[in-house]
Amino acid sequence: MAGVSTPRMAAAVSNAGGLGSLGLGASTPSAARSSILELQSLTSRAINVNLFVHAAPVSHDINTRKWLDTLRPHFARYSADPPDGLREIYRSFENDSEMLEMLCELRPTVISFHFGLPPAPTLDRLRQSGAVLFACVTSVAEGQMAVDAGMDAIIAQGYEAGGHRGVFDPRGEDNQLSTVTLVRQLVRAFGPHGPHETHETPIIAAGGVMDGQSINAMLELGAVAAQLGTAFVTTTESAADEAYRSAMFTEAGENTTMTSYISGRPARSLRNKFTQLKVDDGVVVPDYPLTYDVGKALNAAAKAKGEAGYGAQWAGQGAPLARNMSCAELMMVLEREMGWEG
Repeated sequence: MAGVSTPRMAAAVSNAGGLGSLGLGASTPSAARSSILELQSLTSRAINVNLFVHAAPVSHDINTRKWLDTLRPHFARYSADPPDGLREIYRSFENDSEMLEMLCELRPTVISFHFGLPPAPTLDRLRQSGAVLFACVTSVAEGQMAVDAGMDAIIAQGYEAGGHRGVFDPRGEDNQLSTVTLVRQLVRAFGPHGPHETHETPIIAAGGVMDGQSINAMLELGAVAAQLGTAFVTTTESAADEAYRSAMFTEAGENTTMTSYISGRPARSLRNKFTQLKVDDGVVVPDYPLTYDVGKALNAAAKAKGEAGYGAQWAGQGAPLARNMSCAELMMVLEREMGWEG
């Protein structure tokens, strides 16, 4: 939930008995340090920080030019021009030694990875700092890679999940497994009765989980926990703007769609002007996060003129089930729906 999660949100979840998480994939080491320190000042309980481990983008001048030309008329609607080129606005944790040193110093309880796995020496350093390591996967093959890398738990991200698809190779085949199917396959492969029963790896379910009943369903399937993101977009502590929050409860929330147009990687979003872009044959979306550079510029130009339809309004298929309340209230509601009330 990079861009939406806040230290206040994560602290409220942790203080209520969950594992509060900070999405730091879009943060510089300096900004990440400030966020972690703020979070640690708000809770003494376990916290998670999430990092992006994407492959370095490859820039192709022809693809870049065609993509900028595709977006040029949209910029013109808001009296703006696209940038002359595309920048790598986010550095992958795969090669961010400054971020690694900061994490080893501040020692967050859990560190989770999205888009892939860091190299073995980096994982060794994090383990030496005492961190528990999670990895998001979208297939059993990726799960095997996570197990081989020694992950302490695997996050099973179903296709219905909001935000960026965690596929390790965005250009490769994606079987688009649902959360239910993926959880069952991973539990069978790496759970207590699978072929790796001497080294069981816990499975955490993610995607379409919005209430206590769906959490219970994931536990029944063999997951040890559930990870919720979209359910927290509309909470008081979320950084989502008003247009994003409001759109969650409109027809756009009932028609989420997977798109690469906003950032360069497949991601599930509320249906908006960006997701409905018309792209000519032969136009290739540039790599992540190069595409995100111009995507953010178009959103800024449109918002300056009062149009919020080009935002990265990430949301899963459960968006219509979201609720307007504080994180503490939502945590209490989830526990009551799970039957945890004493």
